[in-house]
Amino acid sequence: MLFSVLMSLYAKERPDFLRQSLDSIFSQTIAPTEVVIVEDGPLTTDLYSVLDEFELNHAEIKRVVLKENGGLGNALNEGLKYCSHEIVARMDTDDIALPNRFESQIDIFNTYPDVQVVSCWIDEFEGNPMNIVSTRKIPEFPFEIYKYGKKRCPINHPASVFRKSAILFAGGYRHFPLFEDYYLWVRLLLNGAKFYNIQESLLLFRSSSDVFKRRGGLKHALEEVKFQNHIRAIGYINMLQMVVNITIRFTTRIVPNSLRGFIYKKLLR
Repeated sequence: MLFSVLMSLYAKERPDFLRQSLDSIFSQTIAPTEVVIVEDGPLTTDLYSVLDEFELNHAEIKRVVLKENGGLGNALNEGLKYCSHEIVARMDTDDIALPNRFESQIDIFNTYPDVQVVSCWIDEFEGNPMNIVSTRKIPEFPFEIYKYGKKRCPINHPASVFRKSAILFAGGYRHFPLFEDYYLWVRLLLNGAKFYNIQESLLLFRSSSDVFKRRGGLKHALEEVKFQNHIRAIGYINMLQMVVNITIRFTTRIVPNSLRGFIYKKLLR
């Protein structure tokens, strides 16, 4: 099966992380047909150097240049326009795909033609990829995923593979600060899309205390309230579920960063 990989890169990314990520893509048991890399605004000299090197050695790379940084959702929408194939695999430029990731996920699409989105568990690491600190597990089957999504994001976005037509039918990534991917999955679920999550970690997700810091603060907590209210308004959750979600998630956003990190790594995994 032919498939594309979709990535977005911006100036603050580290060149060594980008190199590790691209190496993992080109070391897969089945190779992607193309790798679409969206340059989300001007990059650093070192990042351009890594891209130039890989582009020279891999004809599969297709670079999409955006003049200004517009954020992940906008970059992915632009990148989708350049993906030549129906099956599109997401990949972040600082994560590491395990060698069998694409083979395992593409096999699901071959086996179950009615599935629109496939993700998997991810291992979160700090520093060295061997230093796994937690595993984000998500449910396997469509009915479980639909129910789970009412409380938490049901798909590990950095490890997702999807049918391009389903994403476009749902309106693509829409502006909703901090929740673009979650909002996309909710709209797909409401459209009746079938999801499947492989019960195995197929991606190493780069984590740190900064990750949990970015998930906290009053601004994020208020965006959480807006998001929960919106998915209630469109009929995905009811009022009671919204109140429960806000109570739990708002509190998690405003506690100290060290405690929030403990909650995510130990209680929510």
